[in-house]
Amino acid sequence: MNILVTGNLGYIGSVLVPLLQMKGHKIVGYDIGYFKECLLSSVKDDFKQIFKDIRDIASTDLEGIDAVIHLAGLSNDPLGEIAPGLTEEINFTAALKLATLSKQTGVKRFIYASSQSMYGVSETDEELDEDLSNKKPVTAYAKTKWDAELELNKLQSDSFLVCSFRPSTVFGVSPRLRCDIVFNNLVACAYTTNKIEIKSDGTPWRPVVHIRDVCAAFIAGLDAPKELVAGRAFNVGIPNGNFTVRQLAEAAQRAVPGSELVFTGEHGNDSRTYCVSFNRILTELKDYFSPSWDLDRGAAELVNYFKEIEFTEKEFRGWKTTRLMQINRLSEQGKLDAKLRRIS
Repeated sequence: MNILVTGNLGYIGSVLVPLLQMKGHKIVGYDIGYFKECLLSSVKDDFKQIFKDIRDIASTDLEGIDAVIHLAGLSNDPLGEIAPGLTEEINFTAALKLATLSKQTGVKRFIYASSQSMYGVSETDEELDEDLSNKKPVTAYAKTKWDAELELNKLQSDSFLVCSFRPSTVFGVSPRLRCDIVFNNLVACAYTTNKIEIKSDGTPWRPVVHIRDVCAAFIAGLDAPKELVAGRAFNVGIPNGNFTVRQLAEAAQRAVPGSELVFTGEHGNDSRTYCVSFNRILTELKDYFSPSWDLDRGAAELVNYFKEIEFTEKEFRGWKTTRLMQINRLSEQGKLDAKLRRIS
């Protein structure tokens, strides 16, 4: 299958592309290159790469493509809040343009990387499911993800399959590692400083999932029969995949023996807490999706990777692993304009 992967030079894309290649797929990467140089270890680039803004996608970019996996976008809440108008332009309008052109050019499957942030702040202890639970997006990032899902589903047809995956917060090793996401941050902090500081009281719930399991979900969207995935959304996670911040911190501490766990409590009982149900993906896609990574295995993988690359606190706190810092760096270097378009 010929697959276009947008955002392939990001955290998830850098892991997903080799896995797709191992399954025999031919890959075309499409990426503006914000994070191209954020490498901690080497990668192969033995596939066609298009360096282009997702807002400028054209039908010629999709010629001969059988499926699209759409990862590209402003990738988290802080980035999204830089300029909410740009977030809508990149994460919503460009996503619909890409999907519309995909349908027009004969693409058969469109796999959309959505987000659980659309659930907002939960006011219930019950696990949130895909369809019945309230969507209360708080940030520009979350709103664009939910709005895009709604509009993308309207393009669903017998010849054009749309499927959305809503990953938990991702963790695990990637050549373009992110340390601005919760569990990676905790393990990296423990490894580089021997201390883990938790600013809440540790009680908020956070669903997390390993990067390779997220990639496996996207691949399931390619492989599963149409009747299982067409026009549907799936929360991506593992059995018992909801953890308190305290549990995440304790797992990081187990991975780095001797590291100190400190609960400062300055943020009190953080209201950003929610538990998510993974029943749909674990039951209905069980023949195509079998997650295999838990917290301890993922934490051990991170620590081994840090040892291998001689990871430092400077790198942990620096632009290579912090997406907002890299965007600001490119802007300060005059490489991005006010609308986050590449100048050079």
